Amino acid sequence: MSKQLTRSFAGGILSPELLGRPDLNKFQTGVAEAINFLVYPHGPLANRTGDEYVLEVKDSTKLTVGMPFIYSTAQSYALEFGDQYVRFHTQGATVLEAAQNISAITKANPGVLTYVGADPANGDWMFLSGIGGMTQLNGRFVKVANVNAGANTFELIDLAGANINTTGYGTYTAGGTIARVYTIASPYLEADLLDLHFAQSADVLTITHPNYETRELRRAGATSWSFTIPASTPTQVAPTAVVVTPNAVGAVTYSYVVTAIATSGLEESLGSTAGSNAVCQDLSAAGAFNTVTWTNAAGAVRYNVYRGVNGVYGFVGQAATGATGFKDINYAPDFTITPLQSSAPFVGAGNYPTAVGYYQGRRWYGGTNNKPQNLFATRSGTESNMCTSIPTKDDDAIEIRIAARQVQAIRHIVPLGDLLLLTSGGEWMVFAANSDALTPASIDPRLQSALGANMVQPILTSNAVLFAFDRGGRIGEMQYSLEQKGYATNDLSIYAPHLFDGYTIKSMAWSRGLHRTAWFVRSDGKMLGCTYVPEQQVSAWHLHETDGFYESVCTIPEGAEDVLYSTVRRTLNGRTVRTVERRRTRLFASQAAAFFVDCGLTYSGAPATTISGLWHLEGETVAILADGAVLPQQIVVNGAITLDQAASIVNVGLPIRARAKTLPISLEMEALGQGATKNINNLWLRVHESSGIFAGPSYDKLREVKQRTTEPYGSPPNLFTGVKSIAMVPSWNEEGQVCIEQSNPLPLTLLSMTTEVTIGG
Repeated sequence: MSKQLTRSFAGGILSPELLGRPDLNKFQTGVAEAINFLVYPHGPLANRTGDEYVLEVKDSTKLTVGMPFIYSTAQSYALEFGDQYVRFHTQGATVLEAAQNISAITKANPGVLTYVGADPANGDWMFLSGIGGMTQLNGRFVKVANVNAGANTFELIDLAGANINTTGYGTYTAGGTIARVYTIASPYLEADLLDLHFAQSADVLTITHPNYETRELRRAGATSWSFTIPASTPTQVAPTAVVVTPNAVGAVTYSYVVTAIATSGLEESLGSTAGSNAVCQDLSAAGAFNTVTWTNAAGAVRYNVYRGVNGVYGFVGQAATGATGFKDINYAPDFTITPLQSSAPFVGAGNYPTAVGYYQGRRWYGGTNNKPQNLFATRSGTESNMCTSIPTKDDDAIEIRIAARQVQAIRHIVPLGDLLLLTSGGEWMVFAANSDALTPASIDPRLQSALGANMVQPILTSNAVLFAFDRGGRIGEMQYSLEQKGYATNDLSIYAPHLFDGYTIKSMAWSRGLHRTAWFVRSDGKMLGCTYVPEQQVSAWHLHETDGFYESVCTIPEGAEDVLYSTVRRTLNGRTVRTVERRRTRLFASQAAAFFVDCGLTYSGAPATTISGLWHLEGETVAILADGAVLPQQIVVNGAITLDQAASIVNVGLPIRARAKTLPISLEMEALGQGATKNINNLWLRVHESSGIFAGPSYDKLREVKQRTTEPYGSPPNLFTGVKSIAMVPSWNEEGQVCIEQSNPLPLTLLSMTTEVTIGG
């Protein structure tokens, strides 16, 4: 008989193919399974919190994806991109338009609502609140049907499209408001949503896709968003009506072009239409000069004047706005400074870029269908200006083709100290040859590795890029290597290939919060997490499931954490429903606030026995935590459940089952105990603020860890911190594994485990 101590679980899930490798360091801290458990970088296993229901997507019959918009930690949104629309969510709520007053609601099937103000459209989604009497409608989202603009009425339809029968509701007395879900139209079809790429600068989100013109999603306010197509020419317009007036008549033709300098002083317009005069005196003659005048351009502060020689225009001087013109007394044209040349590389189908990113004050694009290996950059300091100069200047727009042996379409542009390109066949670093800045003359792409990335936008961590391989579905880790004086790519999934083989990655997101975690949505609807702290040599995989299929994830900062938003496809009450859900924090103030249910909601208020507003879970069996106590599961009827005893904080949602299984026991004996039968007699678990713990030699032989001590009868057991022991169900086998389960809506954080093992022959 011997005792074994497992001090840490920071190795995460290891492949069954590694069960014969107890010599590996990771084997000492790994687990065979971690389903709905997080791996903390300092060692513990903790069951994940639940996902609260935000709202059903606009059209549940079609795929919807999430995209982050982060202006600051106080202003961030999870964008719901569906088939040709966008909606907006923040702080666990959906952005609504200004509220309108309700003046009446009938008792009918369907109920008819009378409103004050602007007419909605059939199919609009409305949020109802503050209604007196007919309180069953409060806090509910409904659809608008059969609008009667003349009478200011519409019929109430639920999100499934069924009539809302208000005949059994209370009688409307007064008050209440409706607020429309803020929605804007977008050009993107369902089939293309997963391949959208984006890069953000302040209040502008640039979105690219090879089948669509590049668009900017601009925010002017919480309910003021718009799509625009960026122009490839300067925003500053050129002056017009350029006139050349000589001081004396002659026989020489002089031609001038004038450009406008924007108020910021950082942007110059294209050249004006040339102005000329065929009867000028030769400027080389004594006292000769030409006066150039023009009509000023809006927004300009200065004007550059260029004189032409043989069709090429060189800089001769500058004038301020308000000046009566420019007097050319035979200044020598400077042909190193010439008017900008317009360029439109992204015009027409086949010329729309795939990838987008920002680096060194330029917006970069890459990978059009017609030029898949070409990299483009705007003029330095501009968002969209693609103009060039003759001769070329350092701040000109850039276009270059990466020289690869095979066609390697640029799929991602990643700024990580250096500018990195991820293509279908390799990973490239863009050097600045003999310079610190990338310019048309210095740009020099060099291949770093030849693995290739798929189309899912990669994750940028503090010092690495994580991306999905183009083939095999695994995850690559790209970091700078001093030894290679470049970037090296490693297979981050090498110790858990069984989690990836046969699947592809559809979406990914990065959480910089308390425990740095990368999230990956797999093609089978499960989600993989990787606790990733490379400076501590931590990269631990864990698997997450729900009663449905994860389809997309994104993270946005809310408070002190990066919060995970997901779109999930579920079957609820016999209907396929896609929902937007938000991961709850594990930093809850009390046991009653612990949220470990999916697609769930929280009631918080005066003690109540009827918990309503659960329409999205109609007909579903739900788990319940009421004031910290686990109650028997119930079926939601008419959007509500009934408690035996009033409670003031109630969390209700779909149950989550978290499971963990240890690796086979490795003993300090011949062959490390492999080939010998074992039985675990007793188990000691060190836990932190945990409750509802089950353990056993297999998931069908679990025993509950008893922890009630001094708590009064009728109150829930307190969360426990310390060591608990349990006598295990006998089970002789060659592995000696331990299974841990949490199926209650309560926290479980496992710090370490000690097993008492008997060795057989």
